[in-house]
Amino acid sequence: MPGAIFEDAELRKLADKYIQDLKDNSTMLERNQRQTGITQTQSFKIQKSKPIIDAIDRVLALHYGFTDAELDFIINYDIKYRMGRDTET
Repeated sequence: MPGAIFEDAELRKLADKYIQDLKDNSTMLERNQRQTGITQTQSFKIQKSKPIIDAIDRVLALHYGFTDAELDFIINYDIKYRMGRDTET
């Protein structure tokens, strides 16, 4: 049942792990701009968190009743489009 997602301890644990991993794999970029002065931007390397994203997808697939084929499609879609890797080249 999708509403049970909010009570899933494993999903909460993975979410915390994901947020920490994003922070750990991010870098701060600093630019000195003429009009605004020094600005900072946090740059995230999402692809480094792929194993955690896949684990989150597996837990969500259980809640939504996805088949193995549907989950495989989601994980591979993630690789090709969200992670910037084209596996068909």
